[in-house]
Amino acid sequence: MAHYIDVILPVPLEKMFTYRITKEEAAILCPGTRVAVPFGRSGIYTALVYSLHTDAPEAYEAKEIHQVLDDSPLVTPLQLKHWEWIASYYMCTLGEVFRSAVPGALLLESETFIVKNRETAVDEDGLKDDEFLVYEALEHQESLSVQDISAIVDRKQVLRLLNRLLDKGVIRIREVLQEQYRPKMVPHIRMGSAYTEGKELEVLIGELARAPKQRMAVMALFQLQAEGGGKPVKRSALEKASGVSRAVIRALTEKGVFEEYTLRTDRVVYDAEAEALPPKTLNEYQEAALAKIRGYFDEGKVSLLHGVTASGKTEVYVKLIEEVLASGREVLYLLPEIALTAQLIDRLRTYFGSGVTVYHSRYNLQERVEAWNNVRAGKDKARIVLGARSALFLPFANLGLILVDEEHEHTFKQYDPAPRYHARDAAIVLADLHQARVLLGSATPSIESYYNAINGKYGLAEIPRRHGNVLMPDMELVDLREQYRRKLMQGHFSSRLMEAISEALEAGEQVILFQNRRGFAPITECLSCGHSPQCPNCDVSLTYHQYRNQLRCHYCGHHLPLPESCPACGNQTLDTKGFGTEQVEQEVQALFPGAVTGRMDLDTTRGKHGYSKIIHAFEEEKLDILVGTQMVTKGLDFRNVGLVGIMNADSLLNFPDFRAHERSFQLLTQVAGRAGRTNKRGKVIIQTYNPYHQILKQVSTGDYEQMFREQLYEREQYRYPPVNRIIRITFKHRDYNKVNEGAAWFGRGLRNIFETGVLGPEFPPVSRIRNQYIKNILLKIPRERSLAKTKNSIKRMETSFNAISQFRSVRVIYNVDYM
Repeated sequence: MAHYIDVILPVPLEKMFTYRITKEEAAILCPGTRVAVPFGRSGIYTALVYSLHTDAPEAYEAKEIHQVLDDSPLVTPLQLKHWEWIASYYMCTLGEVFRSAVPGALLLESETFIVKNRETAVDEDGLKDDEFLVYEALEHQESLSVQDISAIVDRKQVLRLLNRLLDKGVIRIREVLQEQYRPKMVPHIRMGSAYTEGKELEVLIGELARAPKQRMAVMALFQLQAEGGGKPVKRSALEKASGVSRAVIRALTEKGVFEEYTLRTDRVVYDAEAEALPPKTLNEYQEAALAKIRGYFDEGKVSLLHGVTASGKTEVYVKLIEEVLASGREVLYLLPEIALTAQLIDRLRTYFGSGVTVYHSRYNLQERVEAWNNVRAGKDKARIVLGARSALFLPFANLGLILVDEEHEHTFKQYDPAPRYHARDAAIVLADLHQARVLLGSATPSIESYYNAINGKYGLAEIPRRHGNVLMPDMELVDLREQYRRKLMQGHFSSRLMEAISEALEAGEQVILFQNRRGFAPITECLSCGHSPQCPNCDVSLTYHQYRNQLRCHYCGHHLPLPESCPACGNQTLDTKGFGTEQVEQEVQALFPGAVTGRMDLDTTRGKHGYSKIIHAFEEEKLDILVGTQMVTKGLDFRNVGLVGIMNADSLLNFPDFRAHERSFQLLTQVAGRAGRTNKRGKVIIQTYNPYHQILKQVSTGDYEQMFREQLYEREQYRYPPVNRIIRITFKHRDYNKVNEGAAWFGRGLRNIFETGVLGPEFPPVSRIRNQYIKNILLKIPRERSLAKTKNSIKRMETSFNAISQFRSVRVIYNVDYM
C-alpha cells in the first residue's frame, strides 16, 4: 500500500499538495514535521506535514519528498488549528500563515548550482563566447553558483544564457538545501587532564616562572573557576581577566596545559541573573479591579481592564502572572510597540528573574529560532514570553494567560503581507484553544472592546485613579491662530509652550514634545513656479530629511539629494512647508541651547538597540527634552516628566478615516499620560487651530465615556464597527485601466449579491505605491448576516473574476476587520 502526505507549502496556494513517502517515513512522520519537497520546475521548499493518508491524488502524479528535516514536530496540533482559523477568518491561505508564523531561518531554502553534463559530448565550436567561458570554468570547478556565472560573464541577468546551455546539453542544474540556522558555539577553557592533581599543578607553576604571561593566564583561570563555583569559563572572559592575548592561551592549549571546548549558548543572554523581588502591594482600586478580573476568569470571560494612565495596570498584570506561573502554566504578554519591551523587560525581570523571553522582529533570524526552540522545549527561561504580535505564533504547550497591553493600538493589526490578522482577536482564539485566560488592558480602550464590555460579552474592571492618588495632568489648549495673529510664535512654538518648557527645565523636570510626522518637512516647494518634487514610484511628495540632506519617500524608500535649484524652473527658490520631528528638534536646540535634546522616531531607532538606548538615556535623565512621534505615547513610564507638548493636534483630527476621532482621543490621552506620573501633577500643552473641537475638549477633561457615546452613535448611523463588520477589498496592478475596469466589475458583482453596504470602488488618498495603482471597495456586513457565507460569496466572485483573462493579473487583497 502506498503512503502519502498532504503538506503546507510557504506559498499562497488555495490547496495543499500531496507527496509520496515510504513506509519507513510514514512511521516517523506526523503533522507539524518539516520535510523538504520538490515544487515547481526545479526548486526545493520546506513544507510542513498536515496529514498522512493512503489516497493518491487524482489531478497529478505525486512526487517523492526530498528528505525529512525534523525528528519531532516543529509545530504543535493546537498551532495548526490556530493557523486554520486565521486563514479562514482573514481570507488568506495556510501557506501564507506558515511563512509568517515560522522564523525564516527554519524555512530552508535551496540554492541553485550549475554542474557540467558529463553524459553528452559537447561541440565546443558551436558555443558562443559567453557560453564557452562558462564551459571552460566548469572544466576547472566541479560546480558554480548563479552568482559565480554572473561574475564570469560580467552580466547581472544570466537566465537566458543558462537556458541556452541547458538546451545544448552542456550543463545540468542541481539544487542544494542551505541550512540558515546555526547554533552559537562559544569557546570555553579548562585545565588539561594532566593538571588536575595538586602535585602536577605545583610543578606547572614552577615551570611557568620564566613565562609570566602564561602563568598569569593559569592563575586567572583558577580564580575564575573559584568565583564561578565550578561554572564553565569562557575563553573571552579568561582573556579579559588575565589581560593576555589569545596567542598566549593558544600556546598553553598546544602544550596540553589548557583544553579548549565549545558549548552551545543562546544569542540573547542578559548580563546578570536578576534576583526576583516580591511584587508591590496593590492599592484599594487595584485590588478591586483584580478581584473583578478573577471573577470574570472563573466565568471563562475575556476581561477588559480600563485604567487611567499611571494607574498601575502593570502591577495588576504582575499579580496575575504570579498566579499563573504558580500553577505551572505559561504567560504571553503582547505589546503593540517594540519600544515598550525595553522598559518592561527590566520590570518583569525584577519580579520574575530570568524566566522572561523576548520575541519580536528586531531580533535577527538566529535569535528568533532560539526563542522558538526555548518555548517549544518548555524551558524555564521561556515561561513568560514578552513580544509584539508575531509572538502569537510561538509553539506554546501549556498557555495559561494572555495579556494584551494597550489593546486599542492599531499596530496590533498586520497590514502587509498576508495574513492580515489582528493580534488581539487572534489572541482570544488562541486562548480558547489552550483553555487560557485573556486580559485586555488600556487607558483608552478601542470602541469595539468597550462595546463588548458594556454589552456583557467581556468582563469590565476599572481603575479610575492614578497610583498614589496623583492628579491627572493639567491640560491646556493653545489657539495657534491667535498666537500667529499676535505674532507670539517662535518657529512652531507658542509663547505659552515656550514659557512652560522654561518652567519645567528650571524645576529640573523633563519635557516630551510630540509631533506625529518624521523628517524635517513633508513638502519642498519652489516659491517661483510652485513645483514640488514627487516620488516617481508613488503618488506622494518627497519628505525632506535634513540630517541626510535628502528628499525621501516614506512609502517605497526612493531618495535623492536635495537639489540646489528647482528642477522645473532652475531658480534657487526651494523652500519647505510643514514640519516634522527633525525641525522641532532643531528649533528646540536653538531656543533652549542649555538643554540636552534627543529625538525618537523611525530614523533614530533603526538599529536593534536603537529604542532601548534612547529610552534608557531619557530614563536616566541624560536627556532634558525628548522629541518624538507616536513611539513616545505608548505605555512608557518616565518618572521625571513634568511637561508634555503636543505641537499640532489638527493633523490627527483631519485624517480621512472613520476612526480618526477615536484615534486622536487615544493618542492625545496616551501622550498626555506620560506627564506627572510621580507625586507632582504634570502639565500638558496642546497646540491647535481649533481649540473648540469636541474631541479636544474631551481629551482635556479626560471624558472617555462621552467620546465613546458620540462615536458609537455616529457609527450606528453610518453602519461602521462595532455595529457592523467591514471587509476592505483592494485591487493592485501596474496598469491604471486594468485596476479601474477590474474594480468596477467586482463592485457591480458585489452589488448584485449584497445590494447594500458596498462602498466604492474608490482610489485611496495615495493611489499609487511602488508603481502599483490601488483601488478599494469597502463592504459593510450587518451583524445578523453570516460572515462565513459572505466570505464564500466573495471568494466565488474572485473565481469568476480570475476567469476573465484581462483581470487575471490584477491582484485582489482582502483585509477583514479593516482598521
